[in-house]
Amino acid sequence: MVIYEGDDINIHTVCMKDNRRTQAERSAATRDALVAAGRALFAARGYAEVGTEAIVQAAGVTRGALYHQFADKTELFAAVFETVEAEVIARIGVAIAAQAPADPIEAMRLGAGAWLDAACAEPEVQRIALLDAPAVLGWARWREIGSRYGMGLVQGLLSQAIAAGQVPPQPVGPLAHVLLGALRESALYLADAADPATARREIGAVIDGMIAALARP
Repeated sequence: MVIYEGDDINIHTVCMKDNRRTQAERSAATRDALVAAGRALFAARGYAEVGTEAIVQAAGVTRGALYHQFADKTELFAAVFETVEAEVIARIGVAIAAQAPADPIEAMRLGAGAWLDAACAEPEVQRIALLDAPAVLGWARWREIGSRYGMGLVQGLLSQAIAAGQVPPQPVGPLAHVLLGALRESALYLADAADPATARREIGAVIDGMIAALARP
């Protein structure tokens, strides 16, 4: 950076800002490394079987760096869970957009199917989001984080269906909570199923029926 004579700029302030920006970037990189390492280990072994030493070794950072970023292993797990939830919801949005259904009811069916497929077929989603998260974070926090990422998508689809006259006018918020609750319970059912393929087919039919029942006769 060139500072010309007469410029009303404090070079010390400029350097401090550049240094702070570099520190922020380093901190973000450390956090990303910890989340990535924790995600891989939690998915492979489960939360209870992963120690902080394994996490910091996999991330290539010190234990002090871990506790600088997160209060404890539970908070790191919460960050991992949020990352998984955000990615799954983003993929559901892409799956809906790829088929571009003109019918909002069909869009809801596609979205629900994409979520159930992830819950059924992806061990990482099962382990982190469905099996460990409720136990590690508690039911209330698990539900709050899941709703934070999925609620907007469900409410948007319901609003479109009501606006299109496919669903009778009604409060969107309560209905969205009911649907999200049904989808969460369906995913938990799949995660614990002895025969995932049969369970996916059966629970998919139940959810499709619920969504179809929302439409006007």
